[in-house]
Amino acid sequence: MGESAKRARTRQRLAEAALALFETQGYEETTTAQIAAAAGVSEMTLFRHFRSKDRLLLDDPYDPAIAAAVAATPLHLPALERVTAGVRAAWRDVPEPAEAAVRRRMRIAARTPGLAGHVRANTRATEDAIAQALVGTGEDPTVAQIAAAAALAALMEALSTWAQEESDAPLSHAILLALRVIEKGAD
Repeated sequence: MGESAKRARTRQRLAEAALALFETQGYEETTTAQIAAAAGVSEMTLFRHFRSKDRLLLDDPYDPAIAAAVAATPLHLPALERVTAGVRAAWRDVPEPAEAAVRRRMRIAARTPGLAGHVRANTRATEDAIAQALVGTGEDPTVAQIAAAAALAALMEALSTWAQEESDAPLSHAILLALRVIEKGAD
């Protein structure tokens, strides 16, 4: 097995152990030492993969794909349309995430008040990546930041609501609903 495959497997074990402990004990009550032990690794190994406990819950590998998709949208479109078109394109091109894990992560984050600042910082990083993609193609920086923030606010609200629901609606339903509301209003 290659080093990158081993690294990915260890990272996955850590994320799964963290989710299970966060659900049973609570996020605040779970220590990184407990997570590492449950995953069968040292705490130092945990920190090689995740720089802090909140990253076990909030790491988002999709920001580069979204930013690239936004940058590739037609330049004649208004900024907000470029963002929604880019998110839609990125969503089509990214392998479908494990919906159950995304729902679990979003539920834990929504139910843990102490994570609100971390969630906001994570969302802000995504907003900044999108805004920079727009600015890099000539958009006004203020307009770019506003468009990115508007889209992320809608997406985060839709994802949070989806995670709290007791329904079988797929993750794509929440994402596409947010994009439709931004594009056309609530039909």
